[in-house]
Amino acid sequence: MRPGDLPVGPGFVIPADELVELASRSSGPGGQHVNKSSTRVTLRWHVAHSRALGPARRERLLAGLGSRLTAAGELVVHADRARSRARNRQAARRRLVELVARAEHVDPPRRVGSPPRASRARRLESKRRQSLLKRWRRPVAGDDG
Repeated sequence: MRPGDLPVGPGFVIPADELVELASRSSGPGGQHVNKSSTRVTLRWHVAHSRALGPARRERLLAGLGSRLTAAGELVVHADRARSRARNRQAARRRLVELVARAEHVDPPRRVGSPPRASRARRLESKRRQSLLKRWRRPVAGDDG
């Protein structure tokens, strides 16, 4: 792994040369400082053309990041909370890793099992109660009312 590379998970690193970092003026607190320094960090990663991804992982990420991607297949992350560019850079990189890790996660397939004994007992007891209730609503035989 080279300096600037972004480790996402075991065996998955985004190369530094695929990340495009831009700095711009940030809004928010800072007084005059905010008017003269470019502390907002925008990080772009082209998911659709990344060399770090195999075909299966690329499809999973494109599906998982769907609405977060631009029309060209680029993931864009902004960070402007901190007053320093270095902290915003760290925040943007952290957020990019979180988004990619969350999009890549696949839930294990559900194993179907039989219902527990207690839930079967609750169901049968509920059916018995309902049956009794309906029986009590019937007119009594021999009662002319």
